[in-house]
Amino acid sequence: MKEIMFYTRTQCPLCLKAKEALLIVQRDMQVSIKEIDIHSSDQLVERFGLMIPVVEYEGKVLQYGQIDPLKLQNQLK
Repeated sequence: MKEIMFYTRTQCPLCLKAKEALLIVQRDMQVSIKEIDIHSSDQLVERFGLMIPVVEYEGKVLQYGQIDPLKLQNQLK
């Protein structure tokens, strides 16, 4: 099963929309979602602070900001 890393933070309306998009992908494909709050690590804040939300797979950032579930499904195929 593919594992998607979903970098987020609290009080982020765009992150809530991104999570909805990820749930669509999860429903249609066999993927797991690991949600990580960037504030759990200074390195994550430095790396993703202005990009949140971020979807990463196998160490590669697939999308950030506005998450498109159809595009993401194609990227994961």
